[in-house]
Amino acid sequence: MRAITYSKFGSADVLELTDQPDPHIGPDTLLVRVKAASVNPVDWKIRQGYLEGLIDTVFPAVPGWDVAGVVEQVGLDTPEFQVGDEVYGYVRKDTVQGGTFAELVAAPVRTLARKPASLSFEEAAAVPLAGLTAYEAIQRAGVTEGQTVLVHAAAGGVGAFAVQLLKALGAHVIGTASEANHEFLRKLGAEPVTYGDGLVDRVRAIAPDGVDVVLDFVGGGAVAASAELLADGGTVASIADPTARTEHGGHYVWVRPSAADLDALTALFDAGKLTVEIAQVFDLADAADAHRASETGHTRGKVVVRV
Repeated sequence: MRAITYSKFGSADVLELTDQPDPHIGPDTLLVRVKAASVNPVDWKIRQGYLEGLIDTVFPAVPGWDVAGVVEQVGLDTPEFQVGDEVYGYVRKDTVQGGTFAELVAAPVRTLARKPASLSFEEAAAVPLAGLTAYEAIQRAGVTEGQTVLVHAAAGGVGAFAVQLLKALGAHVIGTASEANHEFLRKLGAEPVTYGDGLVDRVRAIAPDGVDVVLDFVGGGAVAASAELLADGGTVASIADPTARTEHGGHYVWVRPSAADLDALTALFDAGKLTVEIAQVFDLADAADAHRASETGHTRGKVVVRV
């Protein structure tokens, strides 16, 4: 099969298109014919070696955790799926090796769900990691209908999903973003505020009694800057700052593969309650350019690779 691989940590220049053996599957694994995959910040951080010590990389490594495709072969004990099923998933394994930037990927059944019928393969590939991160952070924080939630980096890949999920729950959403993204947030249903100096006053002007939940998807001191905005009994959840748990009694969330959570997202997409935005689509041979586009941080929406 054709696959993007790298044999050492480094810039996007280390990525190359190579021929690799087709993956083998175990009893609880599916072989998926990849139609599309997407780039997440964690992909290029791993490629650069920033997560060495947290997760092992086995060279030559195929990058990528997000996938959308078609089941090509089923394992001995995978009754949930049949050959020909259209699926999507967050295929994170215990090591970085056989990723999704390839024509085929061996995917544990726990990482996959049926693709939303309302989404193309490219759109579906843009969902799993970011969508699950938002969904699981909201679940961990225990958000309920009627609560006021402050979302940091609300116009980002994770934040945009979080805003839509919160609106579907019936929450009042305040989102931090640059001025250029304020209209985008209004369309998603959030009240936008500019981050930076004066944030507390700007949020208090909208929510004078404070907020029930802070969801931090950016780090860089956002938790500390907004802790005083929490109403009595409020909580904070962060995907980027462990002090949310260690100093503020909240939650530090590392997204987990979950077929059940993906099923919940599928239902919301097919009910018209969620949308996904794609910034750019690249061919597999141009995966290095896809990584570069994601690394700039200037895209709104996901960078997708078509296989």
